[in-house]
Amino acid sequence: MNVLVIGATGATGRLLVAQLLAGGAGVRAIVRSVDAVPADIRQHPRCSLVEAGVHDIDTAAMAAHLDGCEAVALCLGHNLTFRGIYGHPRMLVRDTVRTLCQAIRLNAAARPVRLILMNTTGNANRDLAEKASFGQRCVIALLRVLLPPHLDNERAADYLRTEVGQSDAHVEWVAVRPDRLVDAKQVTQYRLHPSPVRNPIFDSGDSSRINVAHLMAELATDDGLWQQWKGQMPVLYNA
Repeated sequence: MNVLVIGATGATGRLLVAQLLAGGAGVRAIVRSVDAVPADIRQHPRCSLVEAGVHDIDTAAMAAHLDGCEAVALCLGHNLTFRGIYGHPRMLVRDTVRTLCQAIRLNAAARPVRLILMNTTGNANRDLAEKASFGQRCVIALLRVLLPPHLDNERAADYLRTEVGQSDAHVEWVAVRPDRLVDAKQVTQYRLHPSPVRNPIFDSGDSSRINVAHLMAELATDDGLWQQWKGQMPVLYNA
């Protein structure tokens, strides 16, 4: 299996690439700077790198990068600087998801391509009418106004829910929702739920980045797990 990874130089993206390579998959990664990729990954025989700004790639070029890939995984986020948070492109993740879906349809592969999006528990799955406290709804409303990356994450997942849906001929998707991200050195046991079982604002749980990477790699390569969660937004908590 070959997987296209976007956001491969981020804290979770690097771990995802390592997990995929360790599991025997081939990886094609779009990175802004090849120099930001660890040497062991740059030199790996099953990893190829494309140096480009993802927001500058049009549909036709993205279709070429996707050619031969059975899955695509996004660990894409905004730089944690004033310009990265408040500058353009404001809808980096949503726009990339849209370009990917258009590119996948353009390729019209014989089998649907799996799209795995790293999202957040702060974004509700509106297909399930998830309940939220009044305080949580107030905080989320403020985040939409004050922090454009939060709204970007919401719109990216909503694009998959509403524009792709559950029966697209070419695109299947899962939006993975970790809670509070923490660092860990190795994969540990974790639990998956269709919806949050803790309040993501006032009572968040831990989700290690390496566990998130492990889940995304498994979704890309494990047919049984994919069938269990496709078209859903599973929440991951460390066990």
